[in-house]
Amino acid sequence: MPPGTPARPAHAPVTRPAVAEWLRASRPAAAPGIWRLGHRERPQEEPDLVPARQLFSGAFIAYLCGWLLWSLLWNGYLEGWWIFINDWWLLPMLWLVPDDWRSAASPHVELYVAAGYLYYALVLSLLAVGFGRVGNWSEVWQRYGVPLWPLFVMLPGVWREMPRTVTWLMWVSNLTYVLLAAAVVAVVGRVGTWPVVRGRFGSGPPADPPAPAPEADPADWPELRAAGLAEAARSLAEATRAGTLGDVDYARIRRAWQGVHARPDRLAAFTEAVRLRGAAACAHPSGLRDLPRRTATHDLATSQVKIGTAVDDARNPYARRTTGVALEPALLGTSLLAVGPSGSGKSVRLVRPVVESMCLLALANRAAVVTVTAYGSGLAPDDAFDLVIAVGRPDSTHDLDLYGGTEDPDEAARVLAEALVGDLAATVPGGDSRRAGTALAQLIGPYQCVHGRFPSVPDLRELLGGAPGAVGALRTALAAADGPGAAAQLRELDARERQSARADDIGVLLAERIAFLDRPAFADFFRTDGGGRQFSLRAIEHPLRVRIDLPERGHAEASRIVARLVLAQFNEAALTRSDRSLFACLVLDDATYAVTPDAVRAVQRLRSANAGVVFALRTLEDVPEPLRGPLLGAVGCRVAFAGLAPWDGGRFAEAWGTEWVQTRDVTNREIVTDEPLTKALHLMRRLVTGKATTAEAVTVREVERARWSASDLAHAVPAGHAVLSLTTVRGEHAPPLLVDLRM
Repeated sequence: MPPGTPARPAHAPVTRPAVAEWLRASRPAAAPGIWRLGHRERPQEEPDLVPARQLFSGAFIAYLCGWLLWSLLWNGYLEGWWIFINDWWLLPMLWLVPDDWRSAASPHVELYVAAGYLYYALVLSLLAVGFGRVGNWSEVWQRYGVPLWPLFVMLPGVWREMPRTVTWLMWVSNLTYVLLAAAVVAVVGRVGTWPVVRGRFGSGPPADPPAPAPEADPADWPELRAAGLAEAARSLAEATRAGTLGDVDYARIRRAWQGVHARPDRLAAFTEAVRLRGAAACAHPSGLRDLPRRTATHDLATSQVKIGTAVDDARNPYARRTTGVALEPALLGTSLLAVGPSGSGKSVRLVRPVVESMCLLALANRAAVVTVTAYGSGLAPDDAFDLVIAVGRPDSTHDLDLYGGTEDPDEAARVLAEALVGDLAATVPGGDSRRAGTALAQLIGPYQCVHGRFPSVPDLRELLGGAPGAVGALRTALAAADGPGAAAQLRELDARERQSARADDIGVLLAERIAFLDRPAFADFFRTDGGGRQFSLRAIEHPLRVRIDLPERGHAEASRIVARLVLAQFNEAALTRSDRSLFACLVLDDATYAVTPDAVRAVQRLRSANAGVVFALRTLEDVPEPLRGPLLGAVGCRVAFAGLAPWDGGRFAEAWGTEWVQTRDVTNREIVTDEPLTKALHLMRRLVTGKATTAEAVTVREVERARWSASDLAHAVPAGHAVLSLTTVRGEHAPPLLVDLRM
């Protein structure tokens, strides 16, 4: 393998070694959430199928009619005084065959015999095609012929082992072969039938599409050739066919070429990078070109990751049944909420593929991803990320910025207040976290004015607790300071001291909450003195892959505070970043008590910021009751896993609404008659069947019903399945679908 080529991952796409064929595969435009690679459109409505009994009856009657006509022709019963030409149905063959061939002494008599048999076969085939169309034999073959053809092959071999006295079985065997041959001829004669058979029953893989013309072959990079970069296009085309250019390389270089379109001044640098490095051009800052291993199926040409297959179920629209279901940034940009009990597959079958897809897109310089999970959860390996921040672990290489990299004390106080008391916003004075933010700003601002930095966790805890030494020292330093704004900050500190004397002071609650972070395990974290390597969420302007591990086992409350802190900082950074070309994604593997009123409002605004959040919850009970409905309304993608509680299912059912469906009500009423003969017939039927003679009345009407009821979501979703609805940032949506996440 040439130098610089990444190792092939264990779970790479099946087209990974043959990128050229992967690029040439069809990806038609499709509805939201459809796996586009190799997708084939299905009809919107289910075709009306003839009942099996009626279908077999019609096919058998047509077969008997064809057999009768052939017997009449073969035995000459259709020749008589009304037809003055003997063997009239053989005239086409006699016209084409020379007369001297018919003599027994002719050297061409064998050709004459062969021509006769060929003509008999032609007539028999025409009869089979004609009566096959009348009897709808092609539909019989589509439904039952392909699955049962081994039975037709095996039966004659079994019958030959039986005693020869059972001669009628041999007749049945011959009849079976005649029926099978006639059906095959009818199907072959019916244009367009075999593609339907292959599509329904998978009788064989579709033929490989012909190689496109060079100017249209994506493996030849026609965009570069059209722009005059023939040498660069030739270099990349050779790498594509040699297998040294992978799917991540393709997506990354395509991204760089799109940047050249936006900024033409980058053309020279792009051309030089491709000339020098080939498939490794425009590399990710880490220098990596692929993940060490993959567990999901990805299509980086469309930025999709396949998470399952829509079940062939009556509750799914017919056009979506058996189609692949995939997620992409256009869907995750509306944010996603997944609810299901432990073991239902949230992390393994949904969160892990999403994280893996975002990491691949980050390597392609298309996305930035921050994943928050519990330490040791095994959501993704360490080598799949650029940074792994293990909060509370001494072996962590990086620290988390407590204030999100901001220099504004008011913004820092607002974000920190959201993390400390955001889950209690409905119970704190004022009904939200604004009062807590004001209290923090009254301390953070004066501290920054004196020390030139924000306070650390121990310092902030002392100030919130009203420690006389800490507050007095800060007051003295402010009084001695002569810098701009010192007097205003002194007034802020005075206001904080006056408020701390009130019985309902918010500072007491803030001090209690920040005490969870002032533990020996976090002594080396959340530093503000410039020591350590800190990570700020403002870095999501770059294609970073970050995982934050929380110490949920020993510090559950501190983990929830950090989760809310990361969510608040992510929302602030995503909404205020200047470059929104990268898709920014935050994945909360466990969003328990992380949802706050400000977070719900911010999630709705992320759609226009090319960013999204993935929330995973065991139950909606982990969200404050006033926020459960708004959260379901704020996200565009909702996933309900198997085992959902009925009260959670009721919330999803309410969010998904109702639809108009057609129902049939059948009413049976007993027939009463006064005629003696009819009475006798009814009495005889009652004696035979044990039921009275009735007449059916069918009423068809349209009623409004829930798409998925709370009971269905709680009890009718099989294990390994989920019901999901999807919405794109453009407003296109897919109805709730029952999806098998194991396929």
